Amino acid sequence: MGRKIALITGGSRGIGKCTAAVLAEQGCNIIINYRSSKTEAEKLAKNLSENFAIKAIAVQGDISNKADCEKLIHQSMESFNGIDILIHNAGPYVPLRKTMDEYEWDEWQYMINGNLNSVFYLTKLTLPYMRAKGWGRIVTFGYDRVETAPGWIYRSAFAAAKAGLASLTRTISMEEAKNGITANMICPGDIADHWKEETIAHAKRETSSMVPVGRPGTGEDLARVVSFLISDDADFITGSTIPVTGGQDVLGKIYHADYDSTI
Repeated sequence: MGRKIALITGGSRGIGKCTAAVLAEQGCNIIINYRSSKTEAEKLAKNLSENFAIKAIAVQGDISNKADCEKLIHQSMESFNGIDILIHNAGPYVPLRKTMDEYEWDEWQYMINGNLNSVFYLTKLTLPYMRAKGWGRIVTFGYDRVETAPGWIYRSAFAAAKAGLASLTRTISMEEAKNGITANMICPGDIADHWKEETIAHAKRETSSMVPVGRPGTGEDLARVVSFLISDDADFITGSTIPVTGGQDVLGKIYHADYDSTI
């Protein structure tokens, strides 16, 4: 098979941007999906194309919207004859702490659409291309211990969507194994925004008393796991939920911090 084609949702910044760079370095052609950050996405596509001698394009689309997902795949097909790797990186998050009843109707729907339904939309649209080649890689993102469907105080919509996504990821892995397609979920640690585009080398110069391994987590930590999961050598790894937390009890820390602030 020739050069692989990877679609990365939310690929213009943060973890998605870091993943795009790692996959481009491996020789993948890259489709960078963005919702509103057009300048950043187009700049990244240009830089990747020039620095790694691959083809990278930026395609706009709100992945919470089915019509936008269809447009995203259609535009991707105009540039590439298929999609081999689907990285579901994008997913809306409401930073304001809210109890379940405080969510507005539209807000709740947007969270479920953006974090769960979007994976159904894009995976359904790309599976025919993967099946035709007898090869494909699907990577989703969850959160600490998501496979146990834990409660997450003040984050009900996000937690419910990601818990559903953990089950969906495993179901896809079972249904598509016969087609040479794997599906796995990565669960990041508590990575601060300014570390999402940083390197491991930079993080190793810092310390963190909150993380057992002793340093902050970075976007590169996650990108390296993605790069292995999409490789031919990872064909026996599917249906897995992989924590990349540095050993930190992320959800426990968040729960106690939120709970303690209410008493």
